[in-house]
Amino acid sequence: MPMLDGFRALRSTVAALLGATLLSACATTAPLPGAKRPIDDQGRLPAPNVELDIPQLGPCYDSEDTTLALDADEPVTVLVHGCYASAGRFRALAQVYALHGQQTACFTYNDRDSLTASADQLATALDRLQDAMRNDRVDILAHSQGGLIARRTLSEEHNELWRDTPLRLRLMTVSAPFAGIEAASHCGSRTARYLSLGITALICQIVTGDKWPEIPGGSDFIETPGTLKHQVREHIKVVTDERNTCRRRDDSGQCLEGDYVFSLREQYHRPVDDAPRVENVRVEAGHVEIVGDAQQPPVKLIRILQRRGLLTETRPGMRAELRRLFATLYGSAYGGKP
Repeated sequence: MPMLDGFRALRSTVAALLGATLLSACATTAPLPGAKRPIDDQGRLPAPNVELDIPQLGPCYDSEDTTLALDADEPVTVLVHGCYASAGRFRALAQVYALHGQQTACFTYNDRDSLTASADQLATALDRLQDAMRNDRVDILAHSQGGLIARRTLSEEHNELWRDTPLRLRLMTVSAPFAGIEAASHCGSRTARYLSLGITALICQIVTGDKWPEIPGGSDFIETPGTLKHQVREHIKVVTDERNTCRRRDDSGQCLEGDYVFSLREQYHRPVDDAPRVENVRVEAGHVEIVGDAQQPPVKLIRILQRRGLLTETRPGMRAELRRLFATLYGSAYGGKP
């Protein structure tokens, strides 16, 4: 019987892991147009006065040259992508920031690394950034798995890099599974590991990489998120209600691919939600829709950013320019809404 139980546990785990593309906090997306091109319009950005070579922190497009040109006297927004993504994932959003005169930088990481290791890398990159900047305001916008990484980076218990830093930090996480990933529950099951003689752990690592022990609900990473550093003025936590959303439709309007990745239960988590300076903002939006893809601009996210003061308001004289920018970035997929 123990052998039969072990076989059933292994079979169940294999079926769950191989059938769940959500497991690694990833959502594959259509390639974004022009992801490898530099930002087209720099007109409203402040003139750069420093050039920085910081590992894993660079401009928001995919290029071998990751030199970051910034105005050290102005704030900067650091964008952190989710999995199966790169700096180019946020190129379009970075252009929206540029149109409003705000500079950005993108943090890139290996999405199969331990989340803790990626948080260490982000902390080091931000430490290098603060050394070069005279303006002490840094906003961090992080999507999906990137939200878990950014939140851990800014916890008091994680590291002591910024114990005495003058930085004024604001954090916005979007669609982040702070309660753990339900599809990864087998990875956190000691019973399944025991009955399968440890094979489930091997499968979890093959599918997700080194982060496999961190992503299930109940893991130490999930259950002890830590206390936000006092330099973090606020954590705006955007929770996406992804039910009945669609990522891709055919010409007749039928949904070809859903945009549901994480449930509300996976995104709400009391150890995170009950922390000081945290505000939950719930929005009906798909997991990819909220940050934009080749099919649609991130209109809902832009509205939230502007309401919360992370992106300046679009002046009346700029609205036509913003519509033209969307039309350029998204072409025929853009429906014409500002």
